[in-house]
Amino acid sequence: MERDRAIGLSERLGALTTLNSSLEYLTQRKQILPGGMNDWAILRGSRRSSNPLLRKVFDAVSEPRATTAIHASRAAVAASLLLPGNHRWRGAANLYLSVSGMLIYPRHIFGTDGTDQVSLTVQGATGAARLVRSEEAKDALAWYVALQSCLSYSISGWVKLFGPAWRDGSALPGIMRTRTYGHEGMWAWTQRHPRTAKYLTHSVLALECGFPVLYAFGGRLIRPVIGSAVLFHGANAYLMGLGRFLTAFTSMHPLVAYTAVPKSHPVGAKRDDRILPLFAAALAVAGARAVLFAAQRRTAVIDGPPDSRKHTARSGNTLQYRVHTHGEAGQPVVVFEAGLSATPEHFAWITGNLATETELGLVSYARAGYAGSSRNAEGPYRLRESVDDLVDLVRATVGEERKVILAGHSLGGELVRRAAPLLGDQLEGVVYLDSSHPAELNRSAQQSESAAMLRKLFTHMTWFLRLGTGALLERPHWVHQLPKYAGDSAFAQYADSRLWSAAAREWAALEEDFRSFRGDLPPTPGRGLVISAQGTVDSDPQQLLMHDELAKAHVNGAQSLVVEGATHDGILTTADHAIRAARAIARFAAGSVETSDQQQEAVQ
Repeated sequence: MERDRAIGLSERLGALTTLNSSLEYLTQRKQILPGGMNDWAILRGSRRSSNPLLRKVFDAVSEPRATTAIHASRAAVAASLLLPGNHRWRGAANLYLSVSGMLIYPRHIFGTDGTDQVSLTVQGATGAARLVRSEEAKDALAWYVALQSCLSYSISGWVKLFGPAWRDGSALPGIMRTRTYGHEGMWAWTQRHPRTAKYLTHSVLALECGFPVLYAFGGRLIRPVIGSAVLFHGANAYLMGLGRFLTAFTSMHPLVAYTAVPKSHPVGAKRDDRILPLFAAALAVAGARAVLFAAQRRTAVIDGPPDSRKHTARSGNTLQYRVHTHGEAGQPVVVFEAGLSATPEHFAWITGNLATETELGLVSYARAGYAGSSRNAEGPYRLRESVDDLVDLVRATVGEERKVILAGHSLGGELVRRAAPLLGDQLEGVVYLDSSHPAELNRSAQQSESAAMLRKLFTHMTWFLRLGTGALLERPHWVHQLPKYAGDSAFAQYADSRLWSAAAREWAALEEDFRSFRGDLPPTPGRGLVISAQGTVDSDPQQLLMHDELAKAHVNGAQSLVVEGATHDGILTTADHAIRAARAIARFAAGSVETSDQQQEAVQ
């Protein structure tokens, strides 16, 4: 396949994808109107750009009439590109489709998929190739699309290998039985022919992982590999309803075929391949930078803040902790316990507020395996190990003369509940911040269903970060919500594999422990304060019932309140919600007793 023919086929397949896409959006205009799935009044908060000029541009193109006009023009331009010819105006038309696609991409965040991204890539490259006069530049652009195609297939395949369902061959039947992408007839066929279905699943893996092999063996594999990919996308279009995938991903194939022609062929002999060593060098530099970046981040994570200290517990685990403030001698010390896959910095708003507005002592720490804490205990991990470590840390940092308030978020709430009886008379009370409950996996369908997703998440994140991909991570929204000093430290831990490895170990123990829980909660000594996030109790009524049980288990009574508007993590990371929680903790530490109405008024 010669270069000009490859460019022409790629741009026409890309244009067909855009035509299909814009016509879909035009026939579903209700999705962009007020109340629709892509209502910009709602989306603009989550897609907000830090650049004020871009914000104005996105606001302008996201006005419903403007969005409609853009899609109408995109459909018209795409239709024109289906006509025969090789005029230079086709380059400008392709670039228009690419640029306009980027502008409206945030507008359709619910509904966009890989086809939109592929179209932007192909149309940008083919548009530039039409306009430039340099033969070398045209070949570089062809290689750009071809390399993107190889990456899209091979990375998708290698990522699938981390999923047990793809390795054991059960992925295809699993997908076919879903409501979103399933096909009843195909699912029934997989049940009648399980061995063939397994071979088919593994064939998809082999195709994706081995897609770049078409560049080997003198070009003899070009047609078999590309033909198999076309059949794969055709099957997805028919069985899964992914019609645009067929034209979008095949729009890269002509340029793949062109660049795969061996040098011994007259077409390949004229092609300029100098971009390949440049690409290899850039890849090597990026890899080295990622390794160096990961090493620097790991060092910073282990060293911790300048004022951090370490304590070795009876288990042998080394625990990194911070004394935020010693407080007044007569005041209790609040010791904070973080949740699963969370950091001590999650409490930054709360500790900062309590440090300035109270005379309480404040201590936070990282469990074994997190941040600069290390797990040296022998044998399999159990939750009791973290409970004992917490008690040891309290004895070492607080001493025996001062009272202690244990405050835990999520899993941390369950750990402090179990540690409370072990502190004896030193315990002043327990604060539960949107806490876990040992019966939640048995009683909450929502929690139980998310268990498999969490196992997969922790496994994938551990391996991906070990491979040096931390340099590619974007900062999550909750990191930006924390104070900057805390956000930087929290993100460094989030992008380090140690956090995810520790979370995977804890989750395995937690799931086994929670699923075996039966009966009622045992009595908990001291006073209790149960702070719930409205988002948690509203989305799952069982959570409110279980939070009530945490309060009722306290032998010296407990207070309960709900922070309006807060989410499970936002109760810590959003300043307003965290400060409300901090003030409730301050009143609790002062021993104030309020009615339910007074408590609700206080947190509002």
